[in-house]
Amino acid sequence: MSEAAGSTQRRHVAVLAFPFGTHAAPLLDLVRRLSEAALEEEVTFSFFSTAQSNGSLFMEKDELRDCKIVPYNVESGLPEGFRFTGNPREPVEHFLKATPGNFVRALEKAVAKTGLEISCLITDAFLWFAAEMAEEMRVPWIAYWTAGPRSLLAHVDSDIIREIIGVNGPENQTLESIPGFSSIRAKDLPEGIISGPLDSPFPIMLDKMGKTLPKATVVAINSYEELDPIVVETLKSRFRKFLNVGPSTLTSPPPVSDPHGCLPWLNEHENASVIYISFGSMITPPRAEVIALAEALEAIGFPFLWSFRGNAEEQLPKGFLERTKSYGKVVPWAPQLKILEHSSVCVFVTHCGWNSTIEGITGGVPMVCRPVFADQALNQRIIETAWGIGVGV
Repeated sequence: MSEAAGSTQRRHVAVLAFPFGTHAAPLLDLVRRLSEAALEEEVTFSFFSTAQSNGSLFMEKDELRDCKIVPYNVESGLPEGFRFTGNPREPVEHFLKATPGNFVRALEKAVAKTGLEISCLITDAFLWFAAEMAEEMRVPWIAYWTAGPRSLLAHVDSDIIREIIGVNGPENQTLESIPGFSSIRAKDLPEGIISGPLDSPFPIMLDKMGKTLPKATVVAINSYEELDPIVVETLKSRFRKFLNVGPSTLTSPPPVSDPHGCLPWLNEHENASVIYISFGSMITPPRAEVIALAEALEAIGFPFLWSFRGNAEEQLPKGFLERTKSYGKVVPWAPQLKILEHSSVCVFVTHCGWNSTIEGITGGVPMVCRPVFADQALNQRIIETAWGIGVGV
């Protein structure tokens, strides 16, 4: 594929999503903003993700048709008859094995359908192979990093970190030589930099990403410059162009949906009286910890709102929901941003995913941090030692 030529001004932007966790939604928010800004021009945005991801993203977004964003499904890579074992990395690894061929085939369909060659690639930063695709098409590549600036710098400087600490080096050794990392210990770094199975698909992807991102025309990030100015300046020196375009929770706030009545319930409580708990949508702490947390909530008797992933009846202590119903509320999903902005919420018990971290900052709510995986331990360390707005447990 090559950039469309001739007198036509129509443009075709291909958007490649990483269809897991909270990656695809911020990317779609960014593309929606670009689409709205480009309405006076002839621009088509083709959004590529798996059928499951697109189904959840576009289910209630009919208005996107007016913004010229068209979803296309890519193959998930899951074998026929696949059954999820509970390991969240399993579907990710199957997907990675299917790339980039699944995206290439879907791109060809979009070009055939629109009659427009691709003129720009916007991708999740994880999709490092976009560098070669953009080079072959002779089009710009914009890579979007949906997490925080320190985790991005850790991946870009992974070779330097390995030289300083070594693979599986001392876990309490800090990284004073990297700007903004003076309080960061080896054990705070995301898995795949110096610890974990470095030869498995996910760490290999991250390593290739760190080495390839400097080729991008632009690297954009879901953050804002004032949050980490020292780290941002370092990242500007690593890339051709580096842009802070977030946080998406403020630039593109989600529509308010509250199917379980969380906001009216909060309205019934005094200011700064409610504990809000959420460990994200992918992985929760071990069941023993979840039970211990439930027992602690019952013992102190403080009002609490818990966005609980999974079957609460089965996973929480027997009778817990009934015994705490006068002061507690457990729901399968909650409008987190609105909850954290509510005056009755006094503390946020969180896994420290980047979106949750940013939303906690936006709401001005102190955080109790229990990281589980990925960049969450790094975010917890920053929350506690750099920003002083929370504590780790």
